[in-house]
Amino acid sequence: MSVNKVILLGNVGQDPKVKYFDSGSAVATFSLATTDRAYTLANGTQVPERTEWHNIVASNRWAEIVDKYLHKGDKLYVEGKLRTRSYTDQAGATRYVTEVYVDYFEMLTPKNASSGVSAASSVQQPVTPAQPQQSQQPQATPVQDNPADDLPF
Repeated sequence: MSVNKVILLGNVGQDPKVKYFDSGSAVATFSLATTDRAYTLANGTQVPERTEWHNIVASNRWAEIVDKYLHKGDKLYVEGKLRTRSYTDQAGATRYVTEVYVDYFEMLTPKNASSGVSAASSVQQPVTPAQPQQSQQPQATPVQDNPADDLPF
């Protein structure tokens, strides 16, 4: 048994590129940035902020939703699978690209959230992981106000 599942929460890095095909299918590609906050260790060592960039691929109905509602800078929750493909560049070198193929996503940017959620929920039932995070945030806020609790562990 094996599992190939990716969960990302980040910001869209560029306006999505969407291709429509004669068969009626569509594919959208865009980048998503996830950032680990900077922090200071107990011994005073500062660990800088770190941003990772992910290549996202959405197809068919998900691509249509991306085309209508998703823009650079939007906050996005994504669930998907990792896929790696290879190609040969102009110099003849083999290159590898790792992409996240979307199974589900939820737009979290307030101005787009209401229209995106209704469109997304018609494709798949809402995912519950985003809801517990919202209910837990008010409980976590007082803890984050304490500078001694700013440690990553």
